[in-house]
Amino acid sequence: MNSTRFVAEVSSNHHRDLDRCLAFVDSAADLGCAAVKFQQFRIRRLFAPEALRAEPRLLERRQWELPLSFNVDLSERARERGIFYGTTPFFLRAVELTEPYVDFFKIASYQVLWTDMLREVGRTQRPVVMATGMANMLEVGHAVEVLRNAGCSDLTLLHCVSSYPTPRSQTNLAAIRTLREGFDCPVGWSDHTVDEEIVNRAVKCFGAETVEFHLDLDAQGPEHHMGHCWLPAQVESLRALLESEHELPERHIGDGDGRKLPREVEMEERSWRTDPSDGLRPLLEERRRLRFRLVA
Repeated sequence: MNSTRFVAEVSSNHHRDLDRCLAFVDSAADLGCAAVKFQQFRIRRLFAPEALRAEPRLLERRQWELPLSFNVDLSERARERGIFYGTTPFFLRAVELTEPYVDFFKIASYQVLWTDMLREVGRTQRPVVMATGMANMLEVGHAVEVLRNAGCSDLTLLHCVSSYPTPRSQTNLAAIRTLREGFDCPVGWSDHTVDEEIVNRAVKCFGAETVEFHLDLDAQGPEHHMGHCWLPAQVESLRALLESEHELPERHIGDGDGRKLPREVEMEERSWRTDPSDGLRPLLEERRRLRFRLVA
């Protein structure tokens, strides 16, 4: 699939079923991906009590928690299939618990401000992939500095728009170039569009070296209905497009202005990022608003 590294993000589509998880690893390998990635979270360690009281449906996401024990089999299957295995740790101890099994760690866009997590991941000296949705250049710069000072020498930055799905008019693909020039490291695109044209342009016009995409096997994953997950047949079609040589237009609505700033569709989500003080979502200011709402 060109020279671009593809990372299949399983996210919460695994049903907590080991056989289904292993099928995701096999599918990623069959699709020519370089890596497959799962998420390691616990809802009560992810959201602050105010958030869970204000949005009790968040507790339903406990059904999306990947059992820690699965990492052993998933890591082994990935190595058997010749692809890398990674995880996004969403609580600090998850780094220690998954470190023996992973080839790389992912920092999600929501965690860019969480200095303690950045340090914990950086000290492992594993390769790190960091998404940068909702962040501005100062925030990305601080995170990069923390990771590098902690020991990370292999860092890839992914331009990302934290909207599910992302309209093509909001993708601002030129920010891929901005990140490359600003931080002198490999860069890529974390896709939430399920739009072949956007991914093709990210790779061929802006030099995305890594493309991460959310994968579902059969449209039965709990996140598929949100509209940002790719099915295997769609990935195969994308692969054919990337290997084609047809000429691309000079300009496109998805190119944007290249400034690394939150897009309009991300503004509401910014307040739901992880607060650096305790590693919980949302930020403290948003929690105060939630408390006021609960007593009003």
